[in-house]
Amino acid sequence: MLQLAFAIVIIFLAAIVRGFSGFGFSLLAISALSLIYTPAEIVPSIFMLELAASINLLPSIWKDIHWRSLGPLTFGCLIATPVGVWFLAHISPAPMQLALAIFVLMATGLLWMGFALKHVPGTVASTLVGAASGLSNGAFGIGGPPVILFYFSSPAGVAAGRASLTAFFLATDVIGLANQSYQGLVTWDAAYRALAYLPALIVGVWVGARSFKTVDQALFRKIVLVLLAAMAIAIGMKAILALQ
Repeated sequence: MLQLAFAIVIIFLAAIVRGFSGFGFSLLAISALSLIYTPAEIVPSIFMLELAASINLLPSIWKDIHWRSLGPLTFGCLIATPVGVWFLAHISPAPMQLALAIFVLMATGLLWMGFALKHVPGTVASTLVGAASGLSNGAFGIGGPPVILFYFSSPAGVAAGRASLTAFFLATDVIGLANQSYQGLVTWDAAYRALAYLPALIVGVWVGARSFKTVDQALFRKIVLVLLAAMAIAIGMKAILALQ
């Protein structure tokens, strides 16, 4: 019961971030829930919730989506996701958690340093970014950081980045769940867990979406990055202790 209460609180807080920024739900939720669950136990449930969150937000952000970049990104993700899912299904939890921690810290560091591009990348570069996202999406359930860097370091703008991330995550969640199902990771337990978390997700996304136009975005972004870094360090330490 204590585990369930902790998980519901985490889902609610992560959903607020998702509704506000268009990203961060999987990164926050999986980073925190990996402290009490293995990646293979929690990732399918989070994918189901991500799908629900994207569908919920899609009508309000449709007009801001940067459609030209979505094709190459989605294609790259489609190719690389099965490789990542294979890692999720066949590698023990501790190495996976350590890899997750390193991945989150690297992405957080780049975002904190204000990584920026002068132009929106072309087809080849976009496809490679999509492939990096697919690999991490399949292996960790967290495909966001490469694409977050892609949009929020480009001249696309905050509204376009938020909207495009939502559309991209809708596609990647479908791809990821299909591959997880093929590997036997999508179970009734995962579905029941997602159903238990669903009310917290819906309320959290609603709160976050309402806050998008009123909260100082620069401050909010810094708070999220600090939380990500703290959780990544905690997970990395847990994984290192388990490997000894």
